[in-house]
Amino acid sequence: MKEVFIRFMAPVVPQTSDQLFRIIDQKIREKYEKIHLLLSSPGGSVFHGLSLYNFLKGAPIEVNTYNFGSVDSIGVVIFCAGKKRFSVPHARFLIHGVKFNFNGNASFDEKQIEEHLKSLKIDQLNIARVISDTTGKPTHKLEEDMNNRTTLNPTEAKDYGLVHEIKSELFPLDAELHTIGELVQVQQPFPFGVTMPQIQAYTRSQDLDIVTF
Repeated sequence: MKEVFIRFMAPVVPQTSDQLFRIIDQKIREKYEKIHLLLSSPGGSVFHGLSLYNFLKGAPIEVNTYNFGSVDSIGVVIFCAGKKRFSVPHARFLIHGVKFNFNGNASFDEKQIEEHLKSLKIDQLNIARVISDTTGKPTHKLEEDMNNRTTLNPTEAKDYGLVHEIKSELFPLDAELHTIGELVQVQQPFPFGVTMPQIQAYTRSQDLDIVTF
């Protein structure tokens, strides 16, 4: 069986998402049968995270996901794309809600605020539905847990329905391994030169002083 392992240790932003899409596209063209996605991410863009989830779920290839560190925020949504989902023994998951990030002296009229509020609610509901479909928990329970900023260790994540198996082994010695990104430095904004709209569905991570979801 042709299979590939991809280590994704980065925020979910346009550049890292594009790298992942390109690797997946290439492996599908080369008739690979299985992708193992190793994740450790503080989260990031709701748009790119949901797009990656939907693409991985709909792609004609089996996808397994692994938490090898911390899978936070929109990273949990990507993790949910795995047919089989694994975690190392010493890891964590963070589920929380969507918030707006205002840049500079941005100003909005009533209609713009209503538009962005509607977008935020739709994003929040889509995220809750993804995790609900994965875990079998009611959507209203997921929204409650998101609002309460729920943190899970691997055993709790298994009981929650996110993880199928806890194990230390990630890949064999002779595995084909691709790597994407590294965590951004603390106290730094996004270093990728990304031009963001004045307001988007992002939130701030408790762990990194960067704008993430």
